[in-house]
Amino acid sequence: MKEKFIKSSIILIIGGFITKILGIVNKIVMTRIVSVESMGLYMLILPTFSLFINLACFGFPTAISKLIAEDDRNNKKLIFSVIPFCMLINIFLILVIILFAPFLANNLLKEPRVYYAIIAIALVIPFTSISAILRSYFFGRERMIPHVVSNIIEDIVRLLLIVIGLPLFVATTEYAVLYLVLCNIVSELASILILFLFLPKGFTLKKSDIIPSRLYLKDSLNIGFPTTINRLIGSFTYFLEPIILTNILLYVGYSKGYIITEYGIISGYVMPIIMLPSFFSNAISQALLPIVSKNYKRGNYKYTKKVIKQAIFISLAIGVCFTILFVLAPNVILKLIYNTTEGALYLKYFAPICLLQYIVSPLCLSLDAMGKSKDNLLITLVTSIVRTVLLPICALFKVGIWCLIISVSINIVVDAVMCIKKVKNALNR
Repeated sequence: MKEKFIKSSIILIIGGFITKILGIVNKIVMTRIVSVESMGLYMLILPTFSLFINLACFGFPTAISKLIAEDDRNNKKLIFSVIPFCMLINIFLILVIILFAPFLANNLLKEPRVYYAIIAIALVIPFTSISAILRSYFFGRERMIPHVVSNIIEDIVRLLLIVIGLPLFVATTEYAVLYLVLCNIVSELASILILFLFLPKGFTLKKSDIIPSRLYLKDSLNIGFPTTINRLIGSFTYFLEPIILTNILLYVGYSKGYIITEYGIISGYVMPIIMLPSFFSNAISQALLPIVSKNYKRGNYKYTKKVIKQAIFISLAIGVCFTILFVLAPNVILKLIYNTTEGALYLKYFAPICLLQYIVSPLCLSLDAMGKSKDNLLITLVTSIVRTVLLPICALFKVGIWCLIISVSINIVVDAVMCIKKVKNALNR
């Protein structure tokens, strides 16, 4: 069991490292082709994109991984019980996006140029949902290579699309942002095709396999619904962030140009670098989910606690190494990756706080694996309220974009402390 966990972790870490490098290359190429203003607009709609993706998936990937890991169900029937319901949710969301896109662009984000990009989100979410569900099957079976290969192919396809197609649209800001969103359709489709190739050679479907089961759907919803509400709260908070930030900073006297540029620097340059070590903790967390699900259900609490501690220690150790680099040489790192030193001060002071963020991922997934999704929901609710309330308060003190850094930092501390407490309570048996 231990060897399988370590093997899965290593595969996901190596795969995560490759995809993270490809992601950085994608970001470098993107930032060097488009203007800072285009990057700012793209980052402005990312919270909206994230919100609808989480709604479209409806927590089913986590639910399927957990249920398949428990190994007491017909996995094919489980998948085909979930997909039709998930597609109905996607159709509903597509209609919502089309209807409310003008309001989102003009009234909430106050940027008419992102209208077409928001419409494009409606076209992307079905592909993202199917891809996430297929990946969750392989996670539950503890087969990590399909996930790694599909992610790598997805990033390579996206990179090629950016290099070949983006220069054709760069002259018009709104079309450049639209193209960046639409690239996700082709890249997700490539990922789905790769995942199909990893199905067993003797894979067959019987009529009984594709008939949806109400019981399986109910089991999935029992896990997926609180997970969805949890992510919805987090995504909605992220969605509100640029809206609150834009309106309050405009109110206290900052220009729209300043807001878009500085928000683009933090979201497009600083945050991706800060989250660079997270691919280690995310990889470890993904390997952790099936292991914790199995052992916690069977009452192996001692081993469960040991594996979670190992995951936290490794995530924190790696995070410390990166944080030292971020604090001592922020200009060098930004120049090397993005060919700019914009955001160096933000990176230097924000990095130490984000050390705690690196342990949140394994803690949260452990709670899901132990069937404590409601605890995750409570944590997200509390931290989202803290972040949303602090952001406008800090902005009113006229500290510029630092209001975002302050509110996110306090949010991270509260999040980590609550996660640690909930995991301890779940394992004290």
